[in-house]
Amino acid sequence: MSINLQKITIEKKGDIHSIDLTKPEISKKEIIINLNWSQPQQKKGFFSSLLGGNSSIDLDLGCFYELNNGQKDCIDGLQFANGKGGSRDKLTRQGRYSDAPFIWHTGDDRGANSGSGENILVNPVGINSLKRIVIYCFIYDGVARWNETNGIINIKVSGNPDIEVEMGKQNDSRKFCAIAEILFSPHSMQVKKLVTFHNSHADCDKTYRWGMKWAPGSK
Repeated sequence: MSINLQKITIEKKGDIHSIDLTKPEISKKEIIINLNWSQPQQKKGFFSSLLGGNSSIDLDLGCFYELNNGQKDCIDGLQFANGKGGSRDKLTRQGRYSDAPFIWHTGDDRGANSGSGENILVNPVGINSLKRIVIYCFIYDGVARWNETNGIINIKVSGNPDIEVEMGKQNDSRKFCAIAEILFSPHSMQVKKLVTFHNSHADCDKTYRWGMKWAPGSK
């Protein structure tokens, strides 16, 4: 684990970093889960375009979440596509910030290199309602070229260094990656590096024993 004043990088699978949630400044500002990635250098030429060399990579950020009352669900751009999302104070497939589940996805970002990526907000008011979150990303369309994305998750908690989880130079052909798990208690949260690859939401669900039902979707 690499630590400096600005960030803590969780480098190895299975490593955990804990954050004390009793600091008063934490209750005043949202927890931000950010996914950022970069596009590979574009290959030029007719034949490279035929082979898919000019295709961009679009990563989608999402999470499974479980509340202490047993409620489980997931949030990502695929879930709230086609008009199923909404504002942060309205309960939709995009989540809800002001009340349970106290988690809200800010929206789908179709372009990398924008500097912002995709974000999920966690309302610190709801910390005592949250049990666990598994943060994931997936490639909705295109070939799984993870090693070209430089995908990074940053977890920002007020009054603490950012927690960074790098996906690394992975060559897995599967399009779904569980990146990190967050476990909540009344006074702390623990971030654990996962970086495991799966064939689908349902496959990841089975691996981490969420027990939800799945149907095909599109956006």
